Amino acid sequence: MPVAQRFRGPVLPHGEARDLYVVDGVVTYEPQAGAETVAEGWIVPGLVDAHCHLGLDDDGAISDEATEQQAIEDRDGGALLIRDCGSAADTAWIHEREDLPRLIRAGRHIARTKRYIRNYAHEVEPDQLPAYVAQEAQRGDGWVKLVGDWISRDEGDLAPSFPPEAFAEAIRVAHEHGAKVTAHCFGNRVLKGLLDAGIDCIEHGTGLTTGLIDQMVAGSTALVPTVMQLDKFPQYAEAGAERFPAYAETITDLFTRRRDTIMAAHEAGVAIYAGSDGGGVSRHGNLSGEVVALAELGLSAEQALGAASWRARAWLGLDGELSEGTTADFVVYDRDPLQDLSVLHEPKRIVLRGHVVG
Repeated sequence: MPVAQRFRGPVLPHGEARDLYVVDGVVTYEPQAGAETVAEGWIVPGLVDAHCHLGLDDDGAISDEATEQQAIEDRDGGALLIRDCGSAADTAWIHEREDLPRLIRAGRHIARTKRYIRNYAHEVEPDQLPAYVAQEAQRGDGWVKLVGDWISRDEGDLAPSFPPEAFAEAIRVAHEHGAKVTAHCFGNRVLKGLLDAGIDCIEHGTGLTTGLIDQMVAGSTALVPTVMQLDKFPQYAEAGAERFPAYAETITDLFTRRRDTIMAAHEAGVAIYAGSDGGGVSRHGNLSGEVVALAELGLSAEQALGAASWRARAWLGLDGELSEGTTADFVVYDRDPLQDLSVLHEPKRIVLRGHVVG
């Protein structure tokens, strides 16, 4: 018989102090004779990075060995569930690794021809979009990632990657194949067509306005704002200012309004989740930084942590809370993260699938 493990302390989100036992990979609160006490502290359901890119670096796909290291960095930062929002690498093999985070893949980004980062995406024309969406819906784990907008060299500014009718057909096809759809969206012009078509999630979302936010609420469309990524907008503006001054002005304006935009969505009732954009423009293993960034925008500590833990887990179809019989995925901290979110940078114990992995 395996030896039961005992963890003691307040169990979030409710904060009741309990003895939590792990037996055969699941949680129980029934006392277990001979249980070994592993750690005491604040117990938080496994963190969720809802926007991450395993198997990707600045130049495109990377080796399995390098991907493994990225996954370990994310896990050691407390992220035990990752929604991978696009990767040029096939990372399905991670599913076979019990010591690596649970992974929900969106397949490879789908973008317009010569309208995205080189070597990242399938680059297609509008008439090809539905077929590629069907392909990635079948290859992934229930999500498809579209590049909603990117800089247009013809316009010198952000512009939708595809016309509204192409996006609408793509989303219809994805849903027909049982997949949800999310899209990279910096600007405003692309959003209404995506929301009219019933998109499930918006990444970044700096172009949101009041009417579009109301539409998101009505359609239960989620938002993953990637705040740490948005904080890099001044760098993007500076880099593009000489060649694309209109783009630089747009990005600067979006950066200036980002806090008001995200908080307006939050206050209206849009479901917001935490995503580090690790592997995109941010380093892996820093989901805790995104949680802190959400709180600095104006979310309460409970709202910010919930966006990266119990609420995000439930959104993605896993056990949200550590109830009797649920999977033992959790992180233990020395201090109460609801009083000091900085403790998220320093996990005391990390338990994944019932095993202490950090």
